[in-house]
Amino acid sequence: MENRFLKIRQLSLTGMALLLFVMNGSAQYKDYSLSPKGDTLNATDNKGLKQGKWVISVGEVRGEPGYEEEGLYTDGKKTGTWRRYSTTGDIVAVENYRFGGKDGLQEYFSFLGDLQRQEEWRGYNPNAPFDTIPVYGTGSNEILSYKIVRAQQYSVPHGEWKYYEGGGRVAKYEKYDRGLLLKDEDKKPAAVVTKIQEEKPKEKVKTKEILEYEKKYSKNKRKKLERDGKTGL
Repeated sequence: MENRFLKIRQLSLTGMALLLFVMNGSAQYKDYSLSPKGDTLNATDNKGLKQGKWVISVGEVRGEPGYEEEGLYTDGKKTGTWRRYSTTGDIVAVENYRFGGKDGLQEYFSFLGDLQRQEEWRGYNPNAPFDTIPVYGTGSNEILSYKIVRAQQYSVPHGEWKYYEGGGRVAKYEKYDRGLLLKDEDKKPAAVVTKIQEEKPKEKVKTKEILEYEKKYSKNKRKKLERDGKTGL
């Protein structure tokens, strides 16, 4: 009987400790919700800033299908990897954020799961709102100099953008340098350049004997040899 009483008392203390932990953890939030597993979701702190993991549902708008996205907020700004799902649970986008703006590789999929588009972005740090950008020559991609400017946007296109069609083939390609769309001659993807180089005919390697023959006989002598069979020696 005494052992049973001790077990009940221990369970009660454990429950109280767990309740206090949850209360202390949620005290920093002005608003939040709990997942079926008891995880804190969609929390807003006392300053009104979004914090932690969020799950956001967006309904259909003007013919555009609805979706659900999930990821992390830090001080009201999206951070890290965010995933977007269709209303049927299929993934339609994987985006990466830094300082509240897109940063790095972004991928977008069709509702059938096919990769449709890849984008590369660069995010700015709001606490260091200046950036060094290149100054290009008129009508070319030649960099003439650099200048320091105020970064007024959270992020800009920076890097390779690829648009895909059936079979995973690249149907369209673009390349950006801190928001500037580069011209055709400087925006070939590395994979395309490599393929072109591989398709070039390989130069035949001449043997030692061939080199000695070419040195010994001039072009005219070789023609005469082919005509009358005489070496001239």
